Amino acid sequence: QVNVVESGGASVPAGGSLSLSCAASGNFDGLFAMAWHRQAPGRQRQMVARIIEGGLVYYEDCAKGRFTISTNGAKNTVYLQMRSLKPEDTAVYYCDYIMRARGDLHHNWGQGTQVTVSA
Repeated sequence: QVNVVESGGASVPAGGSLSLSCAASGNFDGLFAMAWHRQAPGRQRQMVARIIEGGLVYYEDCAKGRFTISTNGAKNTVYLQMRSLKPEDTAVYYCDYIMRARGDLHHNWGQGTQVTVSA
């Protein structure tokens, strides 16, 4: 079980920058990946960026060139640096620690942090 807490959400004008943090605690045995997702009102949750154990990084098209995901050496903190923010980036951003156990992947979500980008 991994507990996850996001922080850093705020209201910013379009074109601005924001850095989100995710603090995780618990047992990291079986860690498969760390990811950021977002969910806008009335829309499904979508993955934004992911780091797979071993360092492979993946970005959704909406994040490429503007967002950067990173983690610290202990892998208990994950960051999402966002720049050139757009109103369509407005959403609740969730951190996700994906653990491998018994052949399955298990997601550990935080409560989310609100990002609002004004035009």
